[in-house]
Parts: sequence; C-alpha cells; structure tokens
Amino acid sequence: MNKKTFLWSSVAALGLNLTALNESALYARQKDVATLDTGCRVEQINYQGWQAQQVSNAWIKLIFVPQSGGRLMQVIFDGHPFLFVNRKYSGKYLPPSKTEWFNYGGDKLWVLPEGTEDEQHWAGNSDLLDDAPYDFKVLSQGERCEVSLTGPADPQTGLQFMRTVNLGSDSALITFHAVMKNTSGHPIEWSMQSVSQYDTADAKDPAHHNKNFWGFTATNSSSSYLNQYFVKFGPAENSAAQVRANGLFAVHYMPLAAELWVDSKEGWLAMVDGDTGYAMVERFRYDDTKPYPGKASVIFWTNGAQLHQHPDGTTTFSDSDESPPALYMEAELNSPMVRLEPGQSYHFDTEWLPTRGSASFRGVSDAGVILNPLHAAQTEAKEITLTGAFGVFFSGKFVAHLYDRRGVAMGIRELGRVEPKDVVKLRTELKDAAQAARISLHLVDANGLDRGSLGEVAVDSVTEKE
Repeated sequence: MNKKTFLWSSVAALGLNLTALNESALYARQKDVATLDTGCRVEQINYQGWQAQQVSNAWIKLIFVPQSGGRLMQVIFDGHPFLFVNRKYSGKYLPPSKTEWFNYGGDKLWVLPEGTEDEQHWAGNSDLLDDAPYDFKVLSQGERCEVSLTGPADPQTGLQFMRTVNLGSDSALITFHAVMKNTSGHPIEWSMQSVSQYDTADAKDPAHHNKNFWGFTATNSSSSYLNQYFVKFGPAENSAAQVRANGLFAVHYMPLAAELWVDSKEGWLAMVDGDTGYAMVERFRYDDTKPYPGKASVIFWTNGAQLHQHPDGTTTFSDSDESPPALYMEAELNSPMVRLEPGQSYHFDTEWLPTRGSASFRGVSDAGVILNPLHAAQTEAKEITLTGAFGVFFSGKFVAHLYDRRGVAMGIRELGRVEPKDVVKLRTELKDAAQAARISLHLVDANGLDRGSLGEVAVDSVTEKE
C-alpha cells in the first residue's frame, strides 16, 4: 500500500478561541440529532428577537427574517457565523422609508445603477425593495429544502423581487435563484445585485476590527479599468487593495470606507477570515453577451470612516453613518443590465460554498479553494511526493490521476478522506509511480461524484533526500 499522510488543521489545532463574545458560543460545533434524522428541515425560531425561519442540515444553518426585506440574516457553518448582524436593530421592524436606511445586516437583493439623477437610477434607502416584508413559503424539506421569498411590487422602479433558496441534506452548498420582474406597464432596464455583509469584528474583541479578513476575486486580463479595478468611492491610493502577481484582486479589510469595482469574468468571489480559518465562496455565471453596470460584475465595500471631497475643494474625514462605524465588508455580485418588457422576468443564479481558508489564499477551483498549490516531486527512491493545502466544498476523498509523458492515463490513487470543516494539508508519497509525468488532484464526494480538480501539475525531476 502507498504511504499516505494527511495533516489536518482543526479549530483546536489552530488554537482558536471562539468565545462568548460572538455567536460561535451560541452555535458551538455539535451534531443536531433532529436534523440528522430528517436530512434537511425548516422551522420557525426566535433569532435575536426577530421571528425568523431556519433552514438547516447537519452542516449548516440559514436564518431568514422575511419581515425585514426578505433578508438571509445569518449563515452558520460548523459553528461559525459569517454575516454581520446589526445589534442596533435586533428584533426591530421599521416600516419602509425613502429618506432613511436601516442597515439590519445579513444578505439581500438590491438594484443598480444607484443614484438620484433620474428614474433610471435607484435612490436607495429602506424603500420597498430594501425593507418591505416578504412572503416566505416552504416548498420542500427532508432530502432537500427549498424555500421561496417574494417581495411586493415597487411602483418607483417597476420591479418585484423573488428568490428561491435550496439546501440539500448531504452538503453545505446553498443555491439561490433570484428573479426580478417588471410589474409596470412600460419597459425598464436594471441590474440585480446580491449584497452580503460579512462580519469583520475581531472574534475575541468585537469592539475592534479583524486585522486578518480578506476579499478576493480574479481580475480580468483585458480589464476596462486602468488598474484592473476601479475605485468608485474612497481614496485612490488605498494600501488595502492590490492586484497580486497571480492575477488575484485582494482587499484587506480596514475600517475605511471604500467601494471597489472589478470586471471579473471568472464567476466567483471569496471572503476569507484568516483569524478563524473560515471562508465563503460565492459563485455566479458571467454573461459576456450583455453589459454590466459600470462594467463591474463584482463589488467590494469596506465599511468605516469616510473621506469626502466637497464641491468647494475642501476635504473632510468623518465617521460613517454610525459611530463607531459598524465593522463589516460587503461582497456584491451583479447581474448584467437587463431590459424587461411589461410582465417579463429575468433570473440571476448564484451559489455559496462555505469551507476553510487562510490569508495564503491562492484561488478557487470547482472542488474547493487553493491555499498552497499542488506540487509533485520525484525522490531519489522513485517515489512521488505530493504536497498542498486546500479547503474543500464537499465531504469525500482525494484521488490522484496519473499520466505518463505521452498523456496516457496510468490510473488513479486514492489518497484519503476530506471534509469541508477541515483545512486539508496534503503530504503523501506515491510508490510505484516512477513513470508518472503529470498528476491531477480530484475530489470525489461521498456519493461517488467527481467534483473536479484542485490542481494539475508536472512532476518535478529527482530531488535529493533530506
């Protein structure tokens, strides 16, 4: 048998102390026996004073507050809460307003372009689209949970939002089917946004920000933006934002207000908490046949103090709308701009995949996230050593596909079990594989389905033994 060694990083091994200062203490890692028995279920709960609906399986909990704009208020994976919840408004319901914005937190649907110059721009604030009660329905539960949230028709924009959310019983994969419908009697043109506020407070000291929180997406090699991203708001020289040598756009959270647009075509963004070691990947399908609002498919907003330049040329630096500023980073996925005739609808499909991660994040594959890329090297003993570090989207096993110098498949080798709740640190030696010139690492889930590759590399030449 091959000598295989997996090094696992768990919460305990990382030395993380998720204290009662955040919600992790309320949702400590545990098996929900009832959920395990029924697969996936929907139940009404009280969440921070709100009448909420919880959709859950053995992996994850989704908490919806339909009354507050149909928000997905919290996502809890392996005991880790991802989203910012504004305790200022906990348990409260404030009727829609065209002059105020009640930032509850969580995840919601918005619309672009924003502005006040004409009727083709959305003025924002807590209007019907943002803050009206939504109708919540359970469509199925058991083997698969499916729920729908339907908002009212908004006479100002002519839009009505509807969203169907799916969660299976065998993974933490969440799928969203968002629909915007023209309920007016004339053509309209809008882009629909998925807007998610991620908590960037320090888990051990919530009064201060997490200094190891990151947002990532792939840049466009033919970007329309001068620096492969565009600063819509905030200082142009911002040390928190950078394009790395591998083409990744990275924004490191700092409590400084900034809105950063990226015309990414790869169809994903990732939010990574380097302190707790958790990550969320949001995926979408880029449509190159339609224009995007301002050319951006992905937007990041870092909340914090704001730098303003006024018409008279003076500059001020002030707190955000709240003092002290709420600590969160927004991840925004945009649909293309779509023209809708009366009664016509457009759908925008996205999916979320929670896993483990770190600030060493290198990218996203179909099967997971790459933290340390796959490497294959042949030893003097003609064994092949495989190394790498990954977060995976599904439970299952790693398998290595071997190919010779002519590209002929030499078979596969099973390497070991993997779980989304663990960082997978791979170090394994393949014996009797001296003829392999190329190796691809795949994830096969618990149902035997190949979920794709986490890397494919040529085998390095013989190295000396240590």
